[in-house]
Amino acid sequence: MTEWRRPWCDAYMLNLRNLAPTPDDPIQRRLSQRVEPMHLRQRLGIESEGRQPAFGQGRNFIHLENLISFHDFARWTLKASLLYGIGRRNMLRIRVVENEVVIPRLPAVFDGFTLLHISDLHLDANEEFPHALAARVRDLDYDACVLTGDFRYRTYGPTDAALEGLRRVRACLKEEVFAVLGNHDSIRMVPAIEDMRIRLLLNESTVIRRGGATLQLAGVDDPHYFRADNLERACRDLDPEAPAVLLAHSPEIFRQAAHAGFDLMLCGHTHGGQIALPGGLGLIYNANCPRRYCKGAWRHGPMQGYTSVGAGSSIVDVRLNCPPEVTLHRLRRR
Repeated sequence: MTEWRRPWCDAYMLNLRNLAPTPDDPIQRRLSQRVEPMHLRQRLGIESEGRQPAFGQGRNFIHLENLISFHDFARWTLKASLLYGIGRRNMLRIRVVENEVVIPRLPAVFDGFTLLHISDLHLDANEEFPHALAARVRDLDYDACVLTGDFRYRTYGPTDAALEGLRRVRACLKEEVFAVLGNHDSIRMVPAIEDMRIRLLLNESTVIRRGGATLQLAGVDDPHYFRADNLERACRDLDPEAPAVLLAHSPEIFRQAAHAGFDLMLCGHTHGGQIALPGGLGLIYNANCPRRYCKGAWRHGPMQGYTSVGAGSSIVDVRLNCPPEVTLHRLRRR
């Protein structure tokens, strides 16, 4: 038994050594200064396994975004039904949704504080989309912006086009932008994203100050596929007496978040189904949680939540009966 296991263990240890920061890899060297060693090792290790599997791993058994044959099937089915062109035009018609959130313990100075919430951008899915999104957010009125992950279209491969699209959008966003990673994103994107003055919260928290009052903001790494979320670490520096907002890519950790003491959870991932029946009923939400948490505003115990239907598109660049959105969350004391 020992001899049978040794080659596997040796290969495993070699892989771990290969994931250690090296002088000739500036991205990995920067990540080692930014991310806790075990978190970085886990994330890089899973990414090094190559294309993500369509079955197993993560919180879902089936991951349609990783099933390439399904992408082609969906696209050709839509073309055959003459819905593809309509769906692509819908994809560029991004609406602005307003959501009021009452937090009784919110300091008076934050009454009316507005968060612009953008999720599931998939910026390299369509060449026109970054321009459409930038134009949509340019003139909006808000106090801070939060991005809840999925900047890239594929779950593997190059990131340059997605990062270039993000630069175009970032140029139209005001200061104070915070973000978390999604299941389509690589942790190797972190240095480039933070160079755009976007603060990534990788199982971390920060504080927004107004006068002598604070609003706490925590964020976790992808809880859906990589399962790299660590609420305990994200909550480590939080003041239980002050209001706190959680950013997560997926709503699947709603129960843990509610009992961790958050007042509000903002997430995405589901796309609201993206292709829905008339009336907006999504066919597939791709999330291992009850449907009531997969779209729009919801509540679990004392915590309020909002799951964005997303600004971009995944699998195929269309929207049917589920328009893309960016959301303005206005915080109120009462």
